[in-house]
Parts: sequence; C-alpha cells; structure tokens
Amino acid sequence: MSTDHIMLVEDEPSISEVVTLYLKRAGFQVQAFADGALALEQLQQNLPDLLVLDLMVPNVDGYEITRWLRDRSDVPIIILTARRSEADRIAGLEMGADDYVVKPFSPQELVIRVRAVLRRTHRDVEEGEQPLDIGDLQINPQTRLIILKGKEIGLTAKEFEMLWHMARHPRQVFTRDQLLESVWGLSDYIDPGTVTVHIRRLREKIEADPSKPRYLQTVWGVGYKFEP
Repeated sequence: MSTDHIMLVEDEPSISEVVTLYLKRAGFQVQAFADGALALEQLQQNLPDLLVLDLMVPNVDGYEITRWLRDRSDVPIIILTARRSEADRIAGLEMGADDYVVKPFSPQELVIRVRAVLRRTHRDVEEGEQPLDIGDLQINPQTRLIILKGKEIGLTAKEFEMLWHMARHPRQVFTRDQLLESVWGLSDYIDPGTVTVHIRRLREKIEADPSKPRYLQTVWGVGYKFEP
C-alpha cells in the first residue's frame, strides 16, 4: 500500500469521483477539493506528494495555484484540463507543471502518469553517486541542490532530474523520447514537447545567455546534450 498523498483539485463531481476511486484502488491516499480557494488553504497547511489540478476551478484557478506552489515547493503537478491547444499546454508546463492530461482521458492512464512522476521524484540516489562540480555549476544528488556561481538555483523535481541525468552523461546526445523515458519513466503517454519546455526553463535558470547556451546544447535534428 502506497503512503503517497495525492491532492486532487477538480470541480466536476463525476470526474472527481472516478479519479479518486482509481487512485485509491492504486493504493494512494487521496484528498479531493472542488474549490480552488479551499485547496490553496489546505496547501498552505500541508503539502501533498503530488497535485492533480484542473485549471478551471472556482474562486482560485489552477494557474494561480500552480504559481503559488512553484514559488514555494517542487511538489510535482499534473494538470488536468479540457483545454487542448498547444499554447495552453505550454503555458501550464512553463509555469512548472510536470505533466498535462487533456479531458476526456482514461483514469487508468492518469494513474500510470501519477506513478511515473512519483517514481522519478522518489528515485533513490544510486550508491556511489557523488556531487558534480562543473566549472561554476555544482549539482548535488544527495541534497538535490544546484549551486551556480555560489548562488542556489531553485529547480522543480523534473528540472533537476533532467539536468542530473544529462550532466552524468556529458556530451551524450539524447532524443526527446530518450529523455522522456529516462526522466519521466515512460514516453508513450507524455507529449515530447514537454522536454522542449523543460530544456527552455532550465536554460533560463542556469545559462548566462539562454539563447546561446553553454551547458544545455541543441543538436539539430537529433536532440540535446550537456556540454561540461
């Protein structure tokens, strides 16, 4: 039985009931809210292990909840929404969401996504993994801290996992599907554009000039590599 606590914020009763049922059957503890303001109040008191969040909930919408949480925590977020456009998906990911599920959806698929995100978030540091010291950049897998020029850089769980995975394999070129498999745990259910968004966010945080990256370089027509 999992001890992971999932918070669900969804104002459609039928969807909330089905998702709650499937998550509980999968062994998760679930706390469901239909009101964004109530969900935010609960987040201020106790953070879950993962948040499943509809963008269009009353009083405080999912965008505001995501921004509030990302300012304070790297708790993984899976956005659940009826908005299908690429612009909406990218907006959610750029705010710091780890995944994006469009309605209508398979509840079992959502469970798979939740497990995949948590599996990577809870990944134990492998024996022998030591901090990496790369010029002005230090990456510590034990504390999950990034230090750049002596200053701590805040990364989400997925941003850290992606940077750590690429930095451990310097100059190796990864396709987007390979990064999805390595960082998210499976590639079949996640839009490859998620990788592009996370690379962009990482560059904005660790590169002196994101348009001319030193560390996270694009290999045109193939993918990305970490250049030490």
